[in-house]
Amino acid sequence: MTGFAQSPGDSSIGVQTPEGIEFVLYPAGLLIRSCAWGIDACIKGVASVTIFIAVFLSGAELGYWFPLLLMFALDWFYHTAFEVFFRGQSPGKRVMGIRVLRSDGSPVNPGASFLRNLLRFADSFMFLYAIAFTCMLVSPAFRRLGDWAADTFVVYTEEARQPGRFMSQALRRPVMPWLSGVPKITPSSKLTFEEKQVILAFARRYPLLGKSRADEIAEPWAAKLSGGRGRESGASASTYLLGIAHTLGGST
Repeated sequence: MTGFAQSPGDSSIGVQTPEGIEFVLYPAGLLIRSCAWGIDACIKGVASVTIFIAVFLSGAELGYWFPLLLMFALDWFYHTAFEVFFRGQSPGKRVMGIRVLRSDGSPVNPGASFLRNLLRFADSFMFLYAIAFTCMLVSPAFRRLGDWAADTFVVYTEEARQPGRFMSQALRRPVMPWLSGVPKITPSSKLTFEEKQVILAFARRYPLLGKSRADEIAEPWAAKLSGGRGRESGASASTYLLGIAHTLGGST
């Protein structure tokens, strides 16, 4: 997709793939992001104290510059390193079940991660990150200055989405009676939240697509989800995705 659209009535974000299939992401709000920031701040604080103690106990003639250099690197590259190499999650974000993505739903890249974290200093100009809090409160996707500049946002992970009254209607299983005649198919690997959303979105739109167009859209996804092992009973690409959607509960 190129960009994102706000869903009416809630804070969800509808992301559209180049094939025209949409899935839904849910931006993380101010409170949960503050908790994640607090966890990361505690980890960095403990790491900083550990660095100073280790240098002091080592008795090495390094002076003050060496621990200060390590602390500088920790402060400036902590978030970027974790976001790039650990699927957009620092330890605090991982604990709270959130992660950083680009606005098109793709994983954050090094340049975007570095830029969004570089602007943390701008967010902290006023007392207690007042600029960051203000930007997040007025932004429909809870974006701070760094997110606007890097074209990113922070969303809930699949594991953090719990059923119940906090779940948006957009996430609840849709009723698609035309799947009742499609055999259930289990994918070769565990599906991510985004993959489930794409498959269910495809199943919802299937009656509006011609058979050839449906197979064309479904082919890359079917090849990916079948893991190169071949599809059950020679099923077409669209039938394969519909079978997975049936397994996910699309006809109930």
